[in-house]
Amino acid sequence: MKAFTYERAKDAAAAVAAVSRPGAKFISGGTNLLDLMKLEIEQPAHLVDISRLPLRTIDELADGGLSIGSQATNSDTAADLRVRTRYPLLTQSLVSGASGQLRNKASIGGNLMQRTRCPYFYYPATGCNKRDPGSGCSAIEGFNRGHAILGASDACIAIHPSDMAVALVALDAQVELLGATGHSRRIAVRDFHRLPGETPHIETVIEPDEMITAVLLPPPPPGRQLYRKVRDRASYEFALVSVAAIVETRHKKITTARIALGGVAPKPWRSVEAEAALEGQSATMPTFRAAAEVAMADAVGRGHNDFKIELAKRTLCRTLADAARTD
Repeated sequence: MKAFTYERAKDAAAAVAAVSRPGAKFISGGTNLLDLMKLEIEQPAHLVDISRLPLRTIDELADGGLSIGSQATNSDTAADLRVRTRYPLLTQSLVSGASGQLRNKASIGGNLMQRTRCPYFYYPATGCNKRDPGSGCSAIEGFNRGHAILGASDACIAIHPSDMAVALVALDAQVELLGATGHSRRIAVRDFHRLPGETPHIETVIEPDEMITAVLLPPPPPGRQLYRKVRDRASYEFALVSVAAIVETRHKKITTARIALGGVAPKPWRSVEAEAALEGQSATMPTFRAAAEVAMADAVGRGHNDFKIELAKRTLCRTLADAARTD
């Protein structure tokens, strides 16, 4: 691990001012950053500790939504009664991620900012455009079983690892950001992460002097919410494919639907085309299969991960069928 300096931010304004220094990075729970520092993939010269900032509360919004402070832990957020009853999709996604110990430490803001778990990103002897721009993507011709089938590019086929972010995209959540000049802005979680294109090392739209202060949930959407995660083992494993679905039915017809996918793309993947294919249709398996075909219409396998295309279709069908139940 490279040597670094450290300071504990006293307030949000001091935090964004401190991180404006060259080579500075925020640290909160550290559940991803510390691993990367040990491998010298991340080499910050200065760490700004924001874990003790007063950004841990979950507050009611005037419109009936919730504001979740960026320093709220994954465990506390998942256990909050308002989240469990009004946004069960978020609780389900959080509980399915990592281990209990990590959820107790990891923050909501840090969850959004975590980096890919692509093995080539973690192994400096290989080419990785995320880690070393211009060095190539070893996964394309390598072992790519866990890699992207949607939204990838010739520069990078890594996936985004967050379960929580998939649920937030389906819930139409927003990220609240604070900048060093005191300005604040809001970005839809759907637009927060970037596709790789030719610059896979630039993963979000956040500016270097900005900090996540909260995640904002709109009023709960109508319909049944369900998160399903398919993985190689039952716990402490990242998704091969995950689906966040919200389905409202009336008289056995689908009135509204929201679909987000995880484990298949470099960012949480919202399929508005599949949503459009569902709305107004009968809540039957042929309808779900047709929507799954639409959702995967642009999917591209790279060899080892070809199976993900069919797995995603089947997982989506199963999740939609369960979410559309009216009993």
